[in-house]
Amino acid sequence: MEKLNRNQMKTNRLSDTLAQALNDQMTKEAHASQIYLSYAAWADGEGFGGIANFLFRHAGEERNHMMKILEYILKRGAKVKVVAIPAPPSNPTSVNNCFEKVFEHEVDNTKAVYKIVKMSFNEEDWITWNFMQWFVKEQDEEETLALELLDKIKICGGEKATHQALYELDKDLEKTPDDATLARDVTTEEP
Repeated sequence: MEKLNRNQMKTNRLSDTLAQALNDQMTKEAHASQIYLSYAAWADGEGFGGIANFLFRHAGEERNHMMKILEYILKRGAKVKVVAIPAPPSNPTSVNNCFEKVFEHEVDNTKAVYKIVKMSFNEEDWITWNFMQWFVKEQDEEETLALELLDKIKICGGEKATHQALYELDKDLEKTPDDATLARDVTTEEP
């Protein structure tokens, strides 16, 4: 009897639909990185180095998400499909608009993550379902952080923020950590 090598064996443990959804999400994460990169460049060009630094860091984080998915697809034996990334949307018109766009983007990304979670649940692919739980928590963190950014700019005056308030916000964001405290992690000792 002839021995089969790995190339002849079926080693893919992802359904075609899940493999496609994960490849699509990988592209979505790469696109998110480009969006943050674009907004960071815009912020820097407007003189907001702290906001730019914050957004540049998030561009790198989104690229790491892309790589996490890419590696998962490969480890499950499926094919990775690298495709063109859409261009980022137009530049923000203001700091307020920038944070609104960031929030909208994160909410859209959360919906995409949920679709994969639901798909993996329906297909009873518990390994993928478990893998995606990291992204569910990450999206909770990303949305919380985006809301905190919107709250900060709202306190500064939103679209009517003064130059002084934007200067202070810019300095604050340069030092702001990249993760947020989630509601489920809060205790009476650590609100």
